[in-house]
Amino acid sequence: MKEPSVNVRGGALEPCSTAPVTGFFRDGCCNTGPQDRGLHTVCALMTAEFLAMSKYLGNDLSTPRPEYGFAGLKPGDRWCLCAARFLQAHEEGAAPQVRLNATHANTLHVVPLEVLELYAAD
Repeated sequence: MKEPSVNVRGGALEPCSTAPVTGFFRDGCCNTGPQDRGLHTVCALMTAEFLAMSKYLGNDLSTPRPEYGFAGLKPGDRWCLCAARFLQAHEEGAAPQVRLNATHANTLHVVPLEVLELYAAD
């Protein structure tokens, strides 16, 4: 079950990416629901720096995993990140840019809007 599709600005949640297809529900949007324990709600623009940090911390998003239908991310791709990982990247100085109109409102339970706005790409 999905939560209402509302972005951090209070408007309709816009798609994040369909190439690659992202989102907890693999619907191209950073939708969330009770089963999304990682809160994959931040629509972020991947950078080499962020991908390297994520890999170092144990979540390798750049290596292809064909057995899961995952081609691996590269700089420039948009992806729904876990809110806590985004906040950690912010604290480490490696946060990527964010599309606020495609970032789910539930992100605000973890990341303050003021922090998200520092990285706004829209």
